Amino acid sequence: MPLRLRKHDHSPILDPEPLVPAKRRWRMAFTVIYFSRLLLSLSKKVLYEQTKLLRSLSYVAIQVDDDNPSRDHASLVNIDQNTLSRMLKEKNHHSLNQLGGLMQVAAILQSDVKKGVSGSEADLAHRRDVFGANEYKKPPAKKFLSYVLEALKDTTIIILLACAILSLAFGIKQHGPKDGWYDGGSIIVAIFLVVVISAVSNFKQSRQFLKLSDESSDIRVQVVRDGRHQNISIFDVVVGDLVSLKIGDQIPADGLFSDGYSLKVDESSMTGESDHVEVNGTTNPFLLSGTKVTDGFGFMLVTSVGMNTAWGEMMSSISRNLDEQTPLQARLNKLTSYIGKVGLAVAILVLAVLTIRYFTGNTRDDHGRRNIMEVRQRSMMC
Repeated sequence: MPLRLRKHDHSPILDPEPLVPAKRRWRMAFTVIYFSRLLLSLSKKVLYEQTKLLRSLSYVAIQVDDDNPSRDHASLVNIDQNTLSRMLKEKNHHSLNQLGGLMQVAAILQSDVKKGVSGSEADLAHRRDVFGANEYKKPPAKKFLSYVLEALKDTTIIILLACAILSLAFGIKQHGPKDGWYDGGSIIVAIFLVVVISAVSNFKQSRQFLKLSDESSDIRVQVVRDGRHQNISIFDVVVGDLVSLKIGDQIPADGLFSDGYSLKVDESSMTGESDHVEVNGTTNPFLLSGTKVTDGFGFMLVTSVGMNTAWGEMMSSISRNLDEQTPLQARLNKLTSYIGKVGLAVAILVLAVLTIRYFTGNTRDDHGRRNIMEVRQRSMMC
């Protein structure tokens, strides 16, 4: 490479002419490296955009399935509720095995043995429409007129009313309408007050009893919905709910044992037996409403609610026999009847004594004179 000297300082410098091809090669290499990196960056960006687009499309597809649950709800309508209810009431292992066991029953009810039902308002409302609410039919409350008629059916009231009518008739005949109605009218007014007061008292007591009964039956239960524990009213339990049970809890509906440890229940309210029954997933997975947990803890899958449960069937049979008296009512009515009979006997005895005294002349009027019957007898004897 030739050297040239500068004029002012005579320093050697390289001749730039031979370096032109080298610069071109370096520039070409730099351009290749730069464009390769640019293409690599663009390819990564395009790949990222495509991946993002695919992810968003899959997410939208899931949302569409969730927003259109009509197909899932339609399958609930095809479930034979009578089969599930009868299986629980009879504790039929064969029917449970035919349905495929606990997991298959949960799948049929569109529930999960770990997370429970979805818990959405639409799903809960549909389950209540298909399987019914967890409430029991109550007999209609008696009206006030019914208590009035019951009070008038009392034997003592009937006798007093008959005597009041007779007294009213004889009083009017003897003293005229102006003054003869006092005795009989007074008795009728007294009977009216007794009947009204008795009816009002019984009516208020019945209303208070119904109110206390509703408050005492509205207990809180813990359920698992969409994997979250919630405290709800026993009346809000639906088929498919996963209910948490612990010592002292009342079982809110009929269902199957899902999971737990050393769970025992008291079924004396249903069977009359005082022995505690162990519930597990192999020998006895059946749980009946109205029974109570006495030991252990666990979870149950609700299969029947309300009137479809064993407790609901028993309550309906009780409501049909409302006219039958309880042993306490029978004893009280017997005591009341006995007191009424004793009072009637005493009244008849007093009437007989007064009648005898009247006809024997041992009675005196307001002026101290003996009864006129005795005077007449003596005058006739003379």
